[in-house]
Amino acid sequence: MSAALWIVGGFLVLTVLLGLLAVRRQESGGLADWSVGGRSLGPVFIWVLMAGEGYTSFSYLGAAGWGYNYGAPVLYVVAYMSCGYALGYLVGPMLWGYARKHGLVSISDMAAHRYGRPWLGAVVAVLATVFLLPYIQLQITGMGVVLSTVSYGRIGLDLAYFLAFAVTTGFVVVSGLRGSAWVSVLKDALVILTLGFLAVYVPLHYFDGYGEFLGRLVDEKREWLALPGHGGAASGYGVGWFASTTLLNSLTVVIFPTTVAGYLGARDADTLRRNAVWLPAYNVLLFVPMLLGMAALFVVPGLTGAGSNLALFELVTDSLPPWAVGLVGVAAALSSIVPMAVFMLVVGTMWGRSVLSLLPRLRDREKGLSQLVVVVAGVLALVMTYTAPNTLVRLSLISYEGMAQLLPLLLLGLVWRRMSLYGGVCGLVVGVVLVCCLVFTGNDPLWGLNAGLLALLVNLAVAVLVSRYGPAGPEDPRRDEDVLAREEFTDARLPGTTGDPAAGAGAGADAGAGSGTGGVSNEAGVRGGGVRGAGARGGGASPSGA
Repeated sequence: MSAALWIVGGFLVLTVLLGLLAVRRQESGGLADWSVGGRSLGPVFIWVLMAGEGYTSFSYLGAAGWGYNYGAPVLYVVAYMSCGYALGYLVGPMLWGYARKHGLVSISDMAAHRYGRPWLGAVVAVLATVFLLPYIQLQITGMGVVLSTVSYGRIGLDLAYFLAFAVTTGFVVVSGLRGSAWVSVLKDALVILTLGFLAVYVPLHYFDGYGEFLGRLVDEKREWLALPGHGGAASGYGVGWFASTTLLNSLTVVIFPTTVAGYLGARDADTLRRNAVWLPAYNVLLFVPMLLGMAALFVVPGLTGAGSNLALFELVTDSLPPWAVGLVGVAAALSSIVPMAVFMLVVGTMWGRSVLSLLPRLRDREKGLSQLVVVVAGVLALVMTYTAPNTLVRLSLISYEGMAQLLPLLLLGLVWRRMSLYGGVCGLVVGVVLVCCLVFTGNDPLWGLNAGLLALLVNLAVAVLVSRYGPAGPEDPRRDEDVLAREEFTDARLPGTTGDPAAGAGAGADAGAGSGTGGVSNEAGVRGGGVRGAGARGGGASPSGA
């Protein structure tokens, strides 16, 4: 066995051990402790969790591949992540305060609570799962490619895919969000170390420095340095696409289920604000794989199709000793494990809370059911990786565009009381159908714009028009403060809490996560099919503490 494989194997074992260490005192915790870390994670853990949104296997594979194939269009990733973090300064604390006040643990929970309809939470959970499964599959694929590459082909892709699934599934079932946060610290340290090293080493090794590299890039590959990039106007990645995609993804990332999981895991609102200020600076490192992908144009020309995603690793395996290849491989593998774990965690949480718990006899088993769904989701993604990879790859084309269609229903609904159930659902249906039609008929981009943004605009128009001029629907007797979200302006914990701010709501760290009794009884009302505003008014967290 090569040194690279020993290093990768050792770090994978360390990953599992870190997950076990993270939950050594939380064996009896409920769903909130497992799914959102007991709402007790501090600035460092929230930082690395939120940063993980930008540093997945895409950082080592897709970003370099896009840089190799197209050049400048790949910069949309840096643009939308930075803008999304800025929006998160406002939206993150708002969602955190809303979920904390009402004992909610996911976006499906929020939708069910806002409109007082548990079936709507189930619809959101199913829809979000459809759009998240491709990401789980792509992370399995990415980690499998990394393991196979750093082993110099000794580990076949089929075995590598299974190892990726097994390690991540076991890890997330045992450790939940808190374990992902712990491993994120290790992952981010390795990402900074390896990308920082490669940013210096590759230009020096192959070009004698950045001067010659950038000079050759300007002289020989000028097309890669400006929109629409290599391929010209036919690629569709012009200025209109870049701006519309950046706008759409910036809006979507703040309600993306994995982002919201990071929000809800925070100890206080100020933690989210501080991180939102500094997280855009972390995106500077994303320039490294993008540039190195373009550097590979001169070193390993002729990569086509999926082979271009290996542009960065072609440079690494060609020039570095096995132990160094192993370290880069570990960083890339952990960049798959951490986001994949959070994707699976979110899917499990939404199904355990919003779908399966609709059956009364299952409500006391939410955590166990959520963990079971994690395994099922992982198995489904793994099976599809083996049997029909192109199906999920096609679905991945609409993942962000599809998730964006939840914006009016969820985000606008949380700040505008007149948004009706009928309006939100009609807009959602129209938006999802339209974006699927545009993408699968080859009309993305359309008129030079991202199809998801066009569908979102139609979605928004339908939602507003139906809400204002359509049927009013059943009257909701709850007060505005029990339905709408408000930004959390204080980071003070409720009196008597010991790590989980929700504990002060009267039902412990897992208030509203299963029993339906205690302080946060509003959730019980939603799940039971009615609207029980009195529960939130009488026994919920006080407005000053929420």
